[in-house]
Amino acid sequence: MPLTLTSPAFGDKGTIPPRYTCDGANVSPPLAWSGLPQQTRSLALVVEDPDAPDPKAPQRPFVHWVLYNIPPDAYSLAEAVERAGLPTGTLQGMNDRRRSGFDGACPPIGRHRYLHKLYALDTVLPNLGRPTKKELEQAMEGHILATTELVGIYERPH
Repeated sequence: MPLTLTSPAFGDKGTIPPRYTCDGANVSPPLAWSGLPQQTRSLALVVEDPDAPDPKAPQRPFVHWVLYNIPPDAYSLAEAVERAGLPTGTLQGMNDRRRSGFDGACPPIGRHRYLHKLYALDTVLPNLGRPTKKELEQAMEGHILATTELVGIYERPH
């Protein structure tokens, strides 16, 4: 069974409800996964917008959330999860607003894709402090057993 990532809040390539954006409560959506490889020792999650700032002329992905060392016996993240509510052992990196934690969709112009990327790793990573996406990717190198992606779409009402 392949690694899959889903959300009861939106389907793959579906519209992200405003609740999970800067136009609503700006809280993290509920997420669930299945199909972990047997050798999985931890998981990492990165949420990013590859269409920033303008889908017609993207410059670089904008990172909204970085989590790592999610234990393999956790099969979901609750809606609006805060640091204290994360599964035991889970650590947060830094998003592109230079803070830890979730930062919802808030595209300045146009219709953006939000990639929720889940990685199954064959190791528990050392405490990296508050790593950026790039630093996390470097630490994961050579340890990725499987990866999957859930894509949400959002365009701000005007």
